[in-house]
Amino acid sequence: MNGLRCLLVAGLLCAVTPVSALEFNQVQTDESRLAFAYEQMSVPMDGRFSKFKAQLAFDPARLAKASARIEVDVASIDTGSTEADAEVVGKAWFDAKRFPSVSFVSSAIRALGGNRYEASGKLSIKGKTRDVVTPVTFQPSGNKGIFEGSFTIRRLDYAIGEGIWADVSAVADEVKIKFRIVVYAAPAKK
Repeated sequence: MNGLRCLLVAGLLCAVTPVSALEFNQVQTDESRLAFAYEQMSVPMDGRFSKFKAQLAFDPARLAKASARIEVDVASIDTGSTEADAEVVGKAWFDAKRFPSVSFVSSAIRALGGNRYEASGKLSIKGKTRDVVTPVTFQPSGNKGIFEGSFTIRRLDYAIGEGIWADVSAVADEVKIKFRIVVYAAPAKK
């Protein structure tokens, strides 16, 4: 009898409790940031990309339906030096004329507990696509949420820095990608 009573109470609670799931899907690129860090001649350097587009759908209660697609405008690179900016969009580095964008397309996201997740997907740079996995934190606050995370790539895996620039003693092979994506939510679609 106790089991039946618990089921009835649970059913009643479900019937009277409004479901207010939110899907975070409105990316605010002007509030977001895509940055990178690397070493040049053993000196830490930082940079960022100022233009990107993003499509995102994230409901923490429905991770199987979560998706993200980010497309970065390579020409918007800011290394902190006008001369370096002009160099890295050239053929030996990003070859922006042939490959004007970098893209990330998610394939899965899984919960790690608390506000921590792990996102998997494909990163495409300069015509080369590799699988990446990155830890992500998601901090919701009402209808606003912030995704933050970082992961490391090897630039030579993507042919970034060819010819004389393939020498990793001048520019390190490892590049840390850092992101902060601000999103707003709308009621989830059923």
